[in-house]
Amino acid sequence: MKRALRPLKTWAFNIPAVLSIPALAIPALLFAGTMRAADAPVVVTSIKPIHSLVAAIMQGVGEPELIVDGAASPHTYNLKPSNARALQEAKVIFWTGPGLEAFLEKPLQALGSKASIAELDKAPGLVKLPFREGGAFEPHDDGDGDDHDHAAETGHGNDHEHDHDHDHGAFDTHLWLDPMNAKAMAAEITTTLVAADPANALTYQANAKALDDRLTALDKEIAATVAPVKDKPFVVFHDAYQYFEHRYGISVAGSITVSPETVPGAERVSEIHRKVGELGATCVFAEPQFEPRLVNVVIEGTSARSGVLDPEAATLKAGPDLYFTLMRGIAESMRACLSGA
Repeated sequence: MKRALRPLKTWAFNIPAVLSIPALAIPALLFAGTMRAADAPVVVTSIKPIHSLVAAIMQGVGEPELIVDGAASPHTYNLKPSNARALQEAKVIFWTGPGLEAFLEKPLQALGSKASIAELDKAPGLVKLPFREGGAFEPHDDGDGDDHDHAAETGHGNDHEHDHDHDHGAFDTHLWLDPMNAKAMAAEITTTLVAADPANALTYQANAKALDDRLTALDKEIAATVAPVKDKPFVVFHDAYQYFEHRYGISVAGSITVSPETVPGAERVSEIHRKVGELGATCVFAEPQFEPRLVNVVIEGTSARSGVLDPEAATLKAGPDLYFTLMRGIAESMRACLSGA
C-alpha cells in the first residue's frame, strides 16, 4: 500500500500548480503556434523579387508561397500542378502582370477567382520605361531633362517600329530593378494585405515602414557602389536592366538579345561582337539561366571581360532579404567587372 501511495503524494504536490493555471489557458498555450499559422492568410506570389517584398511585409504573420522558384525564369515557365493548387487555395495573389508572367494570365482567371489579385505593374507611383525597340544598340537618353522624365513617366520614349516580338505591353516589365519602384510596389502590397487581413494590419504596416527605410538606405548604398564605374560601357545578355540604368546613370551599350525568348542569329552575334570592339565595351554580362556560350563568342578577340548578372534572382534563396541581396549583387558585379577587380 505504501508503494501505491507514493504516486498519489507526487500528484498531490503538483495539484496547486496545475489549478493555478486557468482551464481555458491550457489549450491556448499548447496550440498558440498552430492557431497563429492557421490565422495567416494563404498568400501566393509569382517571382522571387516580388516574393521577397511580400515576405518582408508578412514577417510575424506568415510566409507567402512562391510559384517561380529555383533557377526557373518567368519568361519560359510552365505552371506545375502544385502551383495550380496554391492558386486555388490563395486568399491573396501577387504578380507583376501579364507583360512578364504571361504564363499566369489564364490560370489566374480559372483558378484565382476566390482571391484578391494584385497586379503590381499597376501600383501607384511606379516609374515605367518604354521598351527599347531599335535593336541592341539603339541610343537612349540618360539625361536629366524634362523630356527624359516625360518619357519615363508616360512610357512613350521611342517612336520607331518594333523589330522584335514583344507581347509585353508598352513598357519594360523589370520594374523591381529600381528601389523606388520597389517602394511603390511595397506600398500596394501593404494596402492589399491590410484589406484582406485587417486583424494583422498593424504588423503589416510596421513591417512596411521598416522595409521602406531599408530600401532608402539600399538606394544610397548602390549609388555609391556604382559611381566609380558608371561611365564605362558594357553589354548585357538581354535588355533587362533599364530601370537600374535609369536610376543610377550607368552606361549600357546594348544587349545580345532584346528578349530572352529569342535566340540571336549568327548575324546579330557578329554585329554585337563588332560593336563591342568599336565601343570599347569593358564587360559583357551573362545570366545564370541562359547559355553563356554566346557571351564567350561576343568577347572573343576583344579586350572585354565577362561577368554574370542575375536580374531575376535565379541563384538566390527566396526570402525577405532576397531583394537586397539581388540588388547589391548586381551593383557589386558591375563594379568588380568594370573596374577590373
